[in-house]
Order: sequence, then C-alpha cells, then structure tokens
Amino acid sequence: MSQKDSKDNTRVQRNQGKYKKSRAGKIIKRTILGVLAFVSLMIIIGTGVFAYYASSAPKITYNSLSSDNSTKIYDNSNHVIYRMGAQNRDYVKSKDIPKRLKDAVVSIEDRRFYKHHGVDPIRILGASLANIKSNNGLLQGGSTLTQQLVKLSVFSTNIKDRTKERKAQEAWLALQVERKYSKQKILEFYINKVYMGGNGSSNVYGMQTASEYYYGKKLNKLSLAQTAMLAGMPQAPVSYNPYNYPKLAKERRDTVLDAMASNNAITAKQANAAKNESIKNGLTHNHKTNDLTNVNEKYVDSYVGKVIQELKSRGYNPQSGLSVHTNLDLSAQKKLYDLANNDNRVGFPNDTMQVGATLVDPKTGAVNAMIGSRKTDIQFGLNRAVQTDRSSGSTAKPLMDYGPALEYLNYPTYQLVHDTPYTYPGTNVQLKDFDYRYQGTITMRKALAESRNIPAIRTLQNVGINNATRFLSSLGMNFNSTLNLQNGIGLYISPEQEAAAYAAFANNGTYHKPYLINRVVTPDNVSHNISSNGVQAMSPSTAFMMNYMLKGVMNLPYGSGTEAKVPGLYEAGKTGTTQYPEGTYQGYLPSYAVMDSWFTGYTPNYSLSVWTGYDHQFQTGNYMNAAQTAIAQKIYKYEMQYISQNKPNEDWVKPNDVTSVKSNGLNEYFKNGHQSIQNDSTTNSKFNTASR
Repeated sequence: MSQKDSKDNTRVQRNQGKYKKSRAGKIIKRTILGVLAFVSLMIIIGTGVFAYYASSAPKITYNSLSSDNSTKIYDNSNHVIYRMGAQNRDYVKSKDIPKRLKDAVVSIEDRRFYKHHGVDPIRILGASLANIKSNNGLLQGGSTLTQQLVKLSVFSTNIKDRTKERKAQEAWLALQVERKYSKQKILEFYINKVYMGGNGSSNVYGMQTASEYYYGKKLNKLSLAQTAMLAGMPQAPVSYNPYNYPKLAKERRDTVLDAMASNNAITAKQANAAKNESIKNGLTHNHKTNDLTNVNEKYVDSYVGKVIQELKSRGYNPQSGLSVHTNLDLSAQKKLYDLANNDNRVGFPNDTMQVGATLVDPKTGAVNAMIGSRKTDIQFGLNRAVQTDRSSGSTAKPLMDYGPALEYLNYPTYQLVHDTPYTYPGTNVQLKDFDYRYQGTITMRKALAESRNIPAIRTLQNVGINNATRFLSSLGMNFNSTLNLQNGIGLYISPEQEAAAYAAFANNGTYHKPYLINRVVTPDNVSHNISSNGVQAMSPSTAFMMNYMLKGVMNLPYGSGTEAKVPGLYEAGKTGTTQYPEGTYQGYLPSYAVMDSWFTGYTPNYSLSVWTGYDHQFQTGNYMNAAQTAIAQKIYKYEMQYISQNKPNEDWVKPNDVTSVKSNGLNEYFKNGHQSIQNDSTTNSKFNTASR
C-alpha cells in the first residue's frame, strides 16, 4: 500500500470514530434530556396534585393547635349533653417545659426538627429506604413532629382516613404552621396535645397531665428516666402503660434514652444510669385526672361513657374538637334514670341493689337510652348495661332454645314438649324448676309463658348446640368457649346485647348491631355518618311466631311477666332469674333467694332489656326475694309506658307463609307445610327417666 493510501485509510478511520462518538453523544444527550423531561413532568404533575389537595385543606387555628377546643356530644335533638376538652387538661407553657423533656421528644420523634420547615424530605427518603429494606412488615413513617401535631389537631387518626389527599393536606398545613409559629411554640402545642393513656375510666391528654397522673408531680420534678418514659408514650400509649405492660414500657423508655444519647442531648453514661432505674419507680396509684366536663345532669353518665368508648374504637381522638351526634333520646334517658334512682313505685329495697338497662330502636339498632348504675357518685363507674359477667337466666330461652326450634325445626307454636324428670346427659345433675313440679306434656307456648326449664332444655337438645350457636351468632352474640345445654337457661350476655337480639324479633327477623353514635364531624368540617346494616337473622315467620308466644308471657294469667304488662300496648317479652348454686350456701341463704333478675321486652318501636341484682351477690344479705325479682319488670313497664305515649300502637302483621289454627280454644300458628306436631326426640331418651 502506498503512503498516500495509508494516509487516506487513517483519515477515514479517524472520521468514523468521530462520527461514532458524535452519535453516542447525541444518544446520551437525548436520554438525559428525556429523563429530565420525565422528571420535570412528574414534578409538575405532583405539584399540581399537591396544589389541588392543598386548596381544599381545612383551616387550622390557634385553638385547634393549643387544645383549647372542646369535643361536644349531642343528643338526637341536637342539644349539647356533654362537652370534653382542654379545660380539664393541665396546659403547660413553653417556658415551664423542662429542656430535658423537649430534648427527649425531639430525639425520639423528629431529630431534624430544628432544621426542617414542617416537612422533611430527608426523613421521608430515609423512611422509604428503610421500608424497602424491612422484612418484618413494620413500616416507618416520614411525618415530622409538626405533621403529627397537625394530624392530632384537625384530622381523624383512623387508619382508613390516611389517604394521599390527607397526607398532602397534612404536609401543606405543617408548612403553614411552621411559617406562623416558632419551634418552641410548636413543641408546646405537641406536648400538651398528645394522648398519654390512662385506664378505662380516666383518659390522659398532655404530658403535664400525664406527669401528675403517673408520678403525682410536675414535669420539672421528674427524673431523666421518668421524662424519657413520658416522651416515648404517645406512639402507643396503651402498650407503653407502665402499670399494665412494664416490660414494653421499659423497652420504649430505653429506646428514648438511646435516642437522646445519639442526639447528644445526654451522655451515654447518663443514659445507662437512667436505664438501671426501675420502670415502676415513682409510679403513684392516686391518680389525679378527669377528662370530662359535665354540662347537664349526671343521668347521662353511662351513655356518654359508652359514646367515648365507641369513638375510640372507631379511631377518633375524643379530645380533638369533634362534634359527636348520638342516638340519645334525652327524655327516655331521664325517665330511665329516675326509675332507677327516685321512683318509689319500683321498690328497690336499698341503695346497694344495682341495675343495668339498654333501650334500642329495633328498626335501626340505635341505642336511645342506657343506664349502668344507680345511687352512685362515681362518674363513669362500672356500666352494667354492657357487662357480660352475669347469667341472663330464662331470657336465654327464646334466643337459644325456642327461636332456633322455630327457625330450623319448623315447630308450630303448639308443639308438644315434655315437662318430666330430666338429668343432663352424661351427668348426675338433675334439672328442676322454681316450683319443683312437673306438668307432663304441654305446648311450647305454655312452657315459654310459664318459663319452664325442662321443656326448654329438651327443645335445645333437639335443636343441637351447633344450630343454637349459629342462631345466636346471627343475633350478634359470639362466645369464646363452646356452649352447652345448661346455657339454654342462662347466657353470659349484656343488657345491650339482649336488647338488640330481642329487637330482631320485633323487626321481622332483621338484626341491627347496637350503636350510640350516628354522626361525627371532625374539626376540618368533614361529616362521617354511622349506621348499622341490617342482617336477616331469621325468617319473618319465625319472628312473628316468637312474638306471639312471648306475648303470652305478659298476657296469659299464668305468664311469668304479667307485672311488666302495659295495658292496651302491643308488646312481648321474657323474664329471667338465676338461682344460687344448689347446696353451696345451704344454711346461709333462704331457699327462695335469687341472684339475678331480668326482664327484656319490646314493641315494634322499642326493645328494652333490664338487669337487676347485687355486685357482690355472695355477701350477706345481697340476694333478692320473689317480690324483688319483679323490679326489673316494673322498670320496663313504666319506661315503656312513658316512651310509647306518642308512638303508633300497632300489632305485628302475620306473614303469608304462616297459618292460624285453633288449639284447645286458643289461637296458634304454624309455618305452611309444617302443621303436624313433630316428635320430641328426647322423649324416650334414657336421660329423661331420672327422678327427683
């Protein structure tokens, strides 16, 4: 090859290299520009979405941030019945908050608190990376302390409300708060705002209140370990309660101490010394707190206490300036309170005997009234209307025995049942009735009206425990342990549960879970409506036939609930009593002594369940005689008579699939196709020949 050709080849190769480099450079440039364009587009879209969400953000005020706002609870006529809020918390100004507490809160909640402006991109990125790497299912949050304050002040803390829109609004409001208030003021707001646990009857808000509650002293008197304990509680105040969960509380406290040391707020030596302090050191049992302010009379105590529980169970902070609209009928509530405390017609023998009662609307499940105690000055004490530690006695029979028999076995109301000697299968335990007599073969309706025990248990034996349990579950009653035949004459349920269950009979077989709150309006003026969806627990024919049989409890001369009867009112109901264990207290109690007395009755408009008895039923003198067992019936009678005055008085309408017949001169009913009396399979059981 000539020298000239060689030079030409070199020139060509050089040009080709330049071309390739130029082409590669253009590709890289285009890629970079494309990525930048995409990122810019995402930023524009994100900014637009953020701006859109921010434009509808609620206003945040000084009152909402400082906890000066109060939550108001209304009755069903929109009257304020209770107010709870900041006037009952010990508000502490920034100058009186120890620096050590501020350091502890910042160290554990937001280490970059003094560097960001309300939203911390670095914290968000760190939390995102940690969540990607995490394999334990626990997610870290990127919210700053300011964002947490905003959420506590104007938003619901319910998990289902943590939407992208809310997070954007939370961030926007946090930026506004940071622009308007100093870091020290924001810390003051937060330290006074947070929920700090407590117990079932006392709820603690704000760290100054918590200091008094847990340690009986002001914040500036706390040790380093105690300060760290309080600073760590807001993330899980129930789990970190040092009384109930000392191990978890100590782990959290020590985490705070480590965070303080890492943040150079204290030395490692100080942290280790504080870790060696017992978590129970300094805890007091003389709690000083009261988180509710009474606006009206104390007759709403039981109802309001249950409202607060319901708020918490739905994820609301009761101290966050809510408007809570309830189903309370104030007139019905006051009447129920007066009957339990002031009406001599009822005949309570002393101030020690107690009561628990719940009034429910059968068509909706709305709880219209509730009383859980009488003759007590303890605010929000034991609410016996929702306790499940006392046997319901024979009020269980429609729910576990006869209701399932109508539903699953298609018994007619005149089904023959056997009131003859009976021993529980596999035992030597004989079942007896209150009169220690047997009536032989009688109709199911008569057995229920007289509240005979043996026919009820025989019926349950035919139904089967599985079917009975399924029927109870459809009525909102579930149990931790397996039920047995003896539960056919006594279930451990509350008056609230029983009122709602009987309400299904009144409502053509449709059950509604009982609820007290119908609407919650949060400080951002968002309204959350609450209702109870109906469940068809039984056929309308079963409900109608049960109503007919339970009318006999009150209407027939031999019915066990005649003292509950309101003249002229279409109603139905059932009595229930529980006896003391046979032989256990022989010589200490008269043979007629009764532990518990119930009456649960209803109309198409209301269902009311009443329990009466003593809290300490085994103490001397704490029993009822036969006359006193009627107190529950009288409370029902006078309450139902009062609230039914301006309501329609209509009887239940017979469904088309139910036919009426005459039996022994009485109207009876059967489901179409099931007219004949079915065989009682327990009649020839070897267990039915036991003698008294």
